Amino acid sequence: MNVVRTMWCVVLLLSVITTSCHSQTQKETSIMEKKNKIYSNTDSSKVVLDDKEWKEILTPEQYFVARQKGTERPYTSKYEDFKGIGTYYCAACGNALFRSNAKFDSGCGWPSFFEPITKGSLIYQPDHTHGMERTEVLCGRCKAHLGHVFDDGPKPTGLRYCMNGVVLDFKEEETKQ
Repeated sequence: MNVVRTMWCVVLLLSVITTSCHSQTQKETSIMEKKNKIYSNTDSSKVVLDDKEWKEILTPEQYFVARQKGTERPYTSKYEDFKGIGTYYCAACGNALFRSNAKFDSGCGWPSFFEPITKGSLIYQPDHTHGMERTEVLCGRCKAHLGHVFDDGPKPTGLRYCMNGVVLDFKEEETKQ
């Protein structure tokens, strides 16, 4: 009797897990479909969405950084020590931001770059929060908060774009053969 009961419990548990996983997969697919409506590496039109729409598209951590001007913890970004060759994009909208040849190790704990891909790919605004005088960097297409820029970077620009990796996507450069 105990064996039968145990088997039914296992079957029931597997059924619940399968249903939950299927539901989660459907939810992720739904989010990706919504994300695909605005996410583009080629469309330069401005993106304006309300908070509800952003919450549906972004992960909670991305939403916190991109829309609430949060900061990810230092040394936690998958791009901090990343050496791939390609282009970094805004994770919220797909706007091209930086090329990998502009990335450098600043030791600050966040991915750092010395120049954007184009002047229009970023927006700058004064940031006086936390008792500091900084320059905030926003995506030029969707105005997602990306990080800050400082004037202590390497040549040729002397700038250090200190970015939150959670709001970056990376696409590897296709190798020519």
